[in-house]
Amino acid sequence: MLSSATTLLIRNARVLLPDGQFQSADVWVEGGLISQIGPDIALEIGRVPDTVIEANHLTLLPGVIDPQVHFREPGLEHKEDLTTASRACARGGVTSFL
Repeated sequence: MLSSATTLLIRNARVLLPDGQFQSADVWVEGGLISQIGPDIALEIGRVPDTVIEANHLTLLPGVIDPQVHFREPGLEHKEDLTTASRACARGGVTSFL
């Protein structure tokens, strides 16, 4: 997890914007919040980030809500349970599930 003083640059991602369109862009994160989205952000703001993630050919989405999950409880815990399914959701970018 990034500390609140950490800056993060995600470079060259295919970013899903609030209007539903995709844009090839960089994302600047400061204090745990997205502060800017656009091309060549580091050059534009003249700062060097603490961490850089190269996201070429990757799509950057906001947290995903999965409205239909199957945790296999009760009865099929040998396949999956609340713990393993929750971890799988988090690893896949799911921030909430029902």
